[in-house]
Amino acid sequence: MIVGLIVSAIAGVTWLQLGMIRTAMEVNEQRYDEAVQDVLKLAANEQEAHENDMIKLQVNGYTARIGRPTTKLSTGGLLDGPLGTDLVSGLESTAPQFTADVRIKNQDLIDRIELDLLRKNLTTQFSNAHLDRNMGYGVFDVEKQKFIIRNGRPLTEAGSDTARHADLMGSNYRVSVFDDEEDTPRGYIIAYSPEKSDVIFDTIWYNLALSLLFVAIILGCFIYTIYVILFQKKLSEMKTDFINNMTHEFKTPIATISLATDSIVSPKVSSNPEKVQRFARIIKQENKRMNDQVEKVLQMAKLDKNKLKLNLSEVDLNDVVTDAAVYIGLQVEPRNGTVETNLHAEPAIVQGDLTHISSLINNLLDNANKYSPEEPKIIVSTRNVSKGVEVTVKDHGLGMSREARKNIFDRFYRVHTGDRHDVKGFGLGLSYVKTITEVHNGTINVKSELGKGSSFIVTFPYQQT
Repeated sequence: MIVGLIVSAIAGVTWLQLGMIRTAMEVNEQRYDEAVQDVLKLAANEQEAHENDMIKLQVNGYTARIGRPTTKLSTGGLLDGPLGTDLVSGLESTAPQFTADVRIKNQDLIDRIELDLLRKNLTTQFSNAHLDRNMGYGVFDVEKQKFIIRNGRPLTEAGSDTARHADLMGSNYRVSVFDDEEDTPRGYIIAYSPEKSDVIFDTIWYNLALSLLFVAIILGCFIYTIYVILFQKKLSEMKTDFINNMTHEFKTPIATISLATDSIVSPKVSSNPEKVQRFARIIKQENKRMNDQVEKVLQMAKLDKNKLKLNLSEVDLNDVVTDAAVYIGLQVEPRNGTVETNLHAEPAIVQGDLTHISSLINNLLDNANKYSPEEPKIIVSTRNVSKGVEVTVKDHGLGMSREARKNIFDRFYRVHTGDRHDVKGFGLGLSYVKTITEVHNGTINVKSELGKGSSFIVTFPYQQT
C-alpha cells in the first residue's frame, strides 16, 4: 500500500515536471518566433526608409538643378515676373517628387534592395537576439516568383529557382517589403533556421537536467529505502533463525548434562565407578560442545568490533590440514564416510595466525560433513599457486543453487536443506571463514552444483604485507 503511494507520488512529480518543461518549451518557441519576425520587420522597414531617403536626395538634387538655370534665364527676361516664378515653383514642387518616386518604384526588386544594408541589419539583429545559429535568409520576388538574394548574395538566373530553396519556401518566418498603394507586396524577406529545436532546447536544458537529477535522487532514495527494508527483513529472519538454532544447540547439551547429572546422583549409578566415569565423560563432552558454540559467537562479536588481532607465525598448512582431517575423520567414520588428503604444496608454510587458520579449515570440513548425505566423501588438497598456497575442501554432498552461492558468506545465512532437519548450526561458520581469509589478505571462492557437491578454495599468501 505504502509502496504504491510512493510510486504514484514519484510518477506524479515526474509528470508535473515534464508538463512544466513542455510549457516552457512552448513559451520559448513563441518568443523565438516573435524575435525572428521582429528582426525581419526591422530589416524591411530599414529598406523602405532607405528608399525614401534616396527619393528625397534625388528630389533635392533635381531642385538644385532647376534653381541654377532659373537664375540665368531671369537675366535674359524669359521668366521674369509672376508667371515665371510660378512655373519654377511648380516644377520644384511636383515634377521632382513624382519623377523620382515613379522611377525608383518601377525598378526591379533586386535594384531596390540595398544589399549591404540588408546584410548588416539581419546579421547584427540576429546576433543581438542570439538567433544567429545557422540562420539562413533570402529575398523572394513576388512578380518573378523567384528568389533573388540568399544569405546576402544575389542569385543567378539558374540559382533563383524556388526548388533550390525549399527550406525558405516552407518557412513561416517572412515579412513583406515595398508594398504598393494597394498593400500588394513586391517581395518577401524570409528566414529559416534548421537548428530551431536545438536553440529552444538550449534555453531549458539546465532546468531539464536539474529536474531529471532531482527525480533520479528521489527515485534512488526510494529504491534504497526499499532495499534497506528488504535487507532488514531478511536480516531479522536470519537472526530469528539464529536464535532458534542457538536455543536448540544449547538445549540439547543442557538436557544431556542434566540427565547425566541425575544419573550420577542416583544410588544405583553412584555405587558403580565405571558408570560414574561414563556419565562424567558425557558431561565433559557436552560442556565442550556448548563452549565451542559460545566461542563461535564471541569470535564473530570480536570481528564485528574490529578487535581481532592476529598472532602471526610460520604456519605449515599441510600440518594444519592433516590434523583437521584426523579430527573430522572421527565424525565421518560412524557414517561410513572417508576423508582423503592430497598434500601437493611444497613449501606449504605461510605467515598467519595458527589458531584462526586451524578454525577456518575445521569449519570448512565440518560444513562438508554436515551437508553430505550418508557415507560422506571429503577430499582436502593443497597446492602452490602464485605468491601463496591454495587449500581446497571438496565434498560430494547436497551442493548449492546459484542464489545460495551468493549468500552463503552472509552472517546467519543457512542453506535450505529441504526435508533434511539434522543440519545444525548458527549460520556463522562460512562468514567466519570469509572474514579470517580476508584479514590474512587471502581469497576464497566456491564452486557448487545442486546434487553434485561443493568445493571451497582458499588461498593464503606466503607473506603478510
